[in-house]
Amino acid sequence: MEKTASSRTDIADWRPEEDGFWESTGKRIAYRNLWISIPALLCGFAVWGMWGVITVQLLNLGFPFSQAELFTLTAIAGISGATMRIPASFLIRLAGGRNTIFLTTAMLLSPAIGTGIVLQHPEWPLWAFQLMALWSGVGGGNFASSMSNISTFFPKRLQGTALGLNAGLGNFGVTTMQIVIPLVMTVSLFGVIGGEPMTLQKDSGWILGKIAAGTPTWVQNAGFAWVLSLVPLSILCWFGMNNLKTVSPDTGNPLFAFSKITYLYTLAFVPSILCLYLYLPKPTGLGLISMWVAVPLDITSALLAMRLAAFGAMKENVARQFAIFRNKHTWSMTVLYIVTFGSFIGFSMVLPLSIKVIFGISHVPDAAGVMQHTLTNPNAPPALTYSWIGPFVGAAARPVGGWISDKIGGSIVTQIISAVMVVASGAVGYVMLLAYGSATPEEHFPAFMGLFIVLFLASGIGNGSTFRSIGFIFDRQQAGPVLGWTSAVAAYGAFIAPVVIGEQITRGTPQVAMYGFAVFYALCLILNWWFYLRAGSEIKNP
Repeated sequence: MEKTASSRTDIADWRPEEDGFWESTGKRIAYRNLWISIPALLCGFAVWGMWGVITVQLLNLGFPFSQAELFTLTAIAGISGATMRIPASFLIRLAGGRNTIFLTTAMLLSPAIGTGIVLQHPEWPLWAFQLMALWSGVGGGNFASSMSNISTFFPKRLQGTALGLNAGLGNFGVTTMQIVIPLVMTVSLFGVIGGEPMTLQKDSGWILGKIAAGTPTWVQNAGFAWVLSLVPLSILCWFGMNNLKTVSPDTGNPLFAFSKITYLYTLAFVPSILCLYLYLPKPTGLGLISMWVAVPLDITSALLAMRLAAFGAMKENVARQFAIFRNKHTWSMTVLYIVTFGSFIGFSMVLPLSIKVIFGISHVPDAAGVMQHTLTNPNAPPALTYSWIGPFVGAAARPVGGWISDKIGGSIVTQIISAVMVVASGAVGYVMLLAYGSATPEEHFPAFMGLFIVLFLASGIGNGSTFRSIGFIFDRQQAGPVLGWTSAVAAYGAFIAPVVIGEQITRGTPQVAMYGFAVFYALCLILNWWFYLRAGSEIKNP
């Protein structure tokens, strides 16, 4: 039962698997926390993913950055958000659900306001924009703590549906951002306080179509607009959510809990900055390592920092949660979640700029027969008019994936969607090949967009099925940390996809990126069958 007086938000007695307790007490509390969690998570996704849209508008406004530099902005936001998920997966046990969701939601105000300020200054150096992209990764971390929190409130039989609702509707933050940002950039949202507009040098777009060059644009509203929702949401989290003492017995008072959250987030930021400095080309970084070195180095450094720098009761709790790494199913489910969520968030980040670069340019040979990619395509589809559709479909499909998996088994659903993604990814690569060698690439856009919608649909359903499988495979004590960990590693898709696709576009071979993804999906299809579907597997799901 809920306590009264000053500790009424802390719940000491929590037995969701008991039908009587669930019906009389648990259901009301669990669903209240879920309905508050969803919009908070939505805003986290929006702030994390906003650089995917902002980069398109920077290109349209003529900011002095190359296409490669713009792709690095989405990649930086991606790796930062993924790294933040590593400590975030441990926060619920250490600091409590209510404390964690409140503070991490309130933290989003800093990158939102900071981004709005930076976007008013096209003369500022690239590193200032990269710093804001890095900071926006706080929003990426919210998913791990949010999912870990909600998993503790519901009985196992409802976890597929509950986690599907939280993640699926939370994933709508990507779609919401891709619709809202182009809209708010068309108006003076905050009057004189919000700053002066800039003028579009190239055609842009929003959900209803094209926005012509020469139109005034308040690009800074891409950051400032989120203040309007984050302030009331933070208040709602504080007064409406709960800490479960059965899950988080040693949170301490709220200020102490906040200090633990801030401390662990700081530990994660340090390796992100170090790895980006080693990876990014000069003048921002040193350009010494590849992406394939940067990602494992970042993950390892973040884990070591948490393990070595934790102290007191925090050290014991972190060590206890590290026990998940001794279970081979932690690793198999991590790989499978890369297929699903890694694809969803990676493609969400990179799709707007990819549309702009591939279809916004007429690809024609020069006098020597060398293909040129510099002429503006007058018939280009507006990237911001269409890029929201894929993430919308993927987010909408996630609860469906959880619900279906509750009925027939998560691994069967994962197997089917993996096969679909193999075919769709290869087909997208072929369409990219055709479009990037055409003077009229817009002819191939319907096929490109349709196939990407299939990829988003399959990844969205798979997001629900893999999380349902985790709830089936692991016990209640391990399921939360495993949910957080797998979501953290999969989130590196938000870094890998922009880098891989951006590099291949620069080389003139964008199809190679999608062919590579298809091979990876095929390998994971075999992995899923081996661990969870073949006769004689250790865990049959079902």
